[in-house]
This record gives sequence, C-alpha cells and structure tokens, in this order.
Amino acid sequence: MAEIEYEVVDHVATIRLNRPERKNAFTLEMIDTWANALTDAEHDPNIRVVVLTGAGGSFCSGVDLAVLDTIEPTPLGAKNLLTKHVHKVAHAAEALSKPYLAAISGDAFGAGMDMALLTDIRLASESARFSQAYIRVGLVPGDGGCYLLPRIVGTATALQLMWTGKVVGAQEAFSLGLVSSVHPDDQLDEAILALATEIAHQPPVAVQMIKRSAKLGEKHDLRTALDLISSHHAVVMSTEDSREARRALAEKRPAHFVGS
Repeated sequence: MAEIEYEVVDHVATIRLNRPERKNAFTLEMIDTWANALTDAEHDPNIRVVVLTGAGGSFCSGVDLAVLDTIEPTPLGAKNLLTKHVHKVAHAAEALSKPYLAAISGDAFGAGMDMALLTDIRLASESARFSQAYIRVGLVPGDGGCYLLPRIVGTATALQLMWTGKVVGAQEAFSLGLVSSVHPDDQLDEAILALATEIAHQPPVAVQMIKRSAKLGEKHDLRTALDLISSHHAVVMSTEDSREARRALAEKRPAHFVGS
C-alpha cells in the first residue's frame, strides 16, 4: 500500500498521506513522492485545485523521528536533511500556482503543522490539534514555521506557540485564523471536496492570477500591487474563459471553462 496516495477527480488532485499507524509521520521517500506530486499537479492542465489530507484520522505528526538517526551526525548533515530533503515540499508548494487546500483531522504537529501552513486554505475537523512541537524535542521549526506562522496569526501569538509547543484544538485554531472552518469529523471530507470543486469550476486562469497577486501583494507596496494587477486583469480579460463567463451571465446559464 502506497504511503502517499495521489488521485485526480473532476479537476481536483488529492494528496493523501497514508501511514496511519505512525500518524502519517513522513519518511524521506514520502517527501520525494509528495514534492513530485505537487510538481506534477502544477504541470497537469487537467488539475485546477490540489487537496492535502491524511488517512486514518490523523493529518501529519511531522518527520518520523527514526529519520533523524539516519543522517550524518554533523551540523552539515542536519542542515542537508532539511535543504536537500524536507524543503523539497516547501519549494514545490511555493511554486504551485493553483489553489492548495488542506483537510486536517487529528494531529498536525511539528513539521506536520508547517506542511499545513504551506497550503492556501485549511479546513479542520473537530478532532484536529495543532502544535509547533519542535521545542519539546529541543529543536526549532525547520519547515517554514518561523516564516509562515507569524504571517497567519501575528508575531506575538506565533512566538508563544513556538516557544511553548502548546497544543491548540480546532476551535482555538479557528479563532486564531489557522483554519477557515471547523467541521464534524465525518463531514470534513465532504466539506473540503465541496470547496475544492467550487474553486475548480471557476475560470482557472483567473483563479491562478488571483493567487499570484495575493501572494506577491504580501511583499509589495500598493502602487506596485496595482500595477501588477492591471497587467493580470488585461491578460485574464483576453481569455476565452473570461468571454465565456460574460456570455453565461448574460444568457443566465452555467459557464463552462476550459482554462484558456
């Protein structure tokens, strides 16, 4: 049985971590498969949305600690574990121009929480728990937590979570803005599929331009952001999907988008 499952249905690609006996703790082999799945999704024109989830009632408990015993016991060996392996997923996620959603049940701890933070939108089940648990094993957040978490919850709250390793339940995660919504455990799959499908049925070029503009807007001043969006607007307006959207609105019918 594959430790990472990948399937595509109705323009939605699902990456499912499938190591439930270890709460989906990831191995280096899983990292390669995960990063390759994101890259494949980026280049597949049939895929419009990517969903990340875990099997067996857990999301991801981080790196399998047995991996730490296999690395070269030097500072360079520890650095290479991240830069040559774990960070492959972060780089692939950053390069993904398509919406990247997470459905989180059970534990998202350590690097598992960081992997969740790399997604654009996170939905949680009532059983979901989050922790920047690195501090509990004498480590620092190694997969983007120090960069991503302050941008989501603010610096002070992020530092408190990272310094204490506090376990945050689903409702508190919602109040902090870590997740967009909380659902009963048996309804999370339905909720994430509904959201992913709704986004997948929007004009793909416009969706990707919105993501690009929002991400770049975090780094730009307003004048630069307005200049960028004027170019994106012109490109999107020239697409067949844009014309189809306006025709469908005028004709009071559902639009059919082809991605061009």
